[in-house]
Amino acid sequence: MTILDRILPDVRRELDAARRTVPLMEIKSRAHAASPPRDFAAALSASGFGLIAEIKHRSPSMGTMRLENVEAAASAYEASPLVRAVSVLTNETHFGTSLDDLAAIAATSSKPILRKDFILDPYQIYAARAAGADAVLLMANVLSSAQMVELYKLVHDLGMEALFEIHEHREIAILPTNARVIGINSRKFKSQTKLVAAGESSERDFTLDFTAFDLAESIPAGSIRVAESGVAPHTVSELTRHFNAALVGTSLLRDPRGVAASLEDFARALAESTS
Repeated sequence: MTILDRILPDVRRELDAARRTVPLMEIKSRAHAASPPRDFAAALSASGFGLIAEIKHRSPSMGTMRLENVEAAASAYEASPLVRAVSVLTNETHFGTSLDDLAAIAATSSKPILRKDFILDPYQIYAARAAGADAVLLMANVLSSAQMVELYKLVHDLGMEALFEIHEHREIAILPTNARVIGINSRKFKSQTKLVAAGESSERDFTLDFTAFDLAESIPAGSIRVAESGVAPHTVSELTRHFNAALVGTSLLRDPRGVAASLEDFARALAESTS
């Protein structure tokens, strides 16, 4: 089984459960009643390279994060000028965090919140807005071109933004022509190698292919570009030529010194790259 083969059936089960708990009409009402969204694209296009810093309890590729780091993450991200937005993984089955966690973080954050999940249905976008999310992830390897256009229209109707995620060159052509924020994920979602069982952890992520970042040169001019997966302080400076930001999670959440110390490493590496 690939990573997606493992995850997508559980995403659909979580979606079905959410629909049974809160019907579509109710979640639409909550979405429209939510506080106005913060500008995700503007935050990422601010002066200088920045981070989208992530919160999750675990991942299928590397296993569990440090609990103390997860608990400290929201306040550390709020305090860091390097963090431009916060990503919350809301697939509880595989990542251990939920939409309720996102809502709690969004209620105290001054920074835009990205719902990072495997978005398949309009219901998930309404639910994201109702919880206080300002942006959602739309993945070109799980959605058709027509689905992305449809979902992006809803995103805009709700005043939100989308981070479009690609993994290979052919996916660039199927993105909506008005896509503003495009992420390149170095993770090989078709990988069948070394997936980590629940409760376990790994010191190496075998699902990464950093040559994917070369796709940045093919992304339409004027797009806001985000590098995703496997970014660490010692590699981040190489990305500043072609990217506006990096989405970083595991390196922050597994650092034994804590999240704040890891963020300082990123800040130091970026300062050295421009000095």
